[in-house]
Amino acid sequence: MFRQFAPVALVATLAVPLAGCGVNSIPTAEENAKARWADVQNEYQRRADLIPNLVSTVQGYAKQEREVLTQVTQARAQATSMQVSGDDLTDPAKVEAYQAAQNTLGGTIGRLLSITENYPDLKSNTNFMALQSQLEGTENRITIARRDYNQAVQDYNTRIRTFPDAVGAKIFYGAKPMTPFKATATNAESAPRVDFGNTN
Repeated sequence: MFRQFAPVALVATLAVPLAGCGVNSIPTAEENAKARWADVQNEYQRRADLIPNLVSTVQGYAKQEREVLTQVTQARAQATSMQVSGDDLTDPAKVEAYQAAQNTLGGTIGRLLSITENYPDLKSNTNFMALQSQLEGTENRITIARRDYNQAVQDYNTRIRTFPDAVGAKIFYGAKPMTPFKATATNAESAPRVDFGNTN
């Protein structure tokens, strides 16, 4: 009779230490970080989707601003061509390249919006005003998505480095730390100024 219960007893005995070694919590934390990364990509895609309409609206008023319009279009193409999957989040070079492309695009959007000072009719255009509002909201959502991603990465990285989960992370998963978003030198010194013509 003891032999019948021996396998069950062995499984029950091993289940408790294994549960304490991150067997379940490591993949849960990893999937959470990947889901937050998908949120970041979704918000960046929303921004990229708004840009052609914004460029088109500005182009109708500011045809001589071709250089800025071209820069925005090129930066958008580069940013949308960069793909970083959830599995790439442990590669700092890929995450930094993605972030650099997004930062370049953000800078060109700022230059595009700053030329509106020269075009009073453009500033009062209903379509342009709606696009500005959507873009501003999207930038706020990007900030929140990046913050949530960084928190999920911190939770995951802490979990794979602390006992007892570090045991399971190394033995079962070969877990590597994920790369958080970092503030660039420019962003860290001062927030980018986006003037929608609302100030005097």
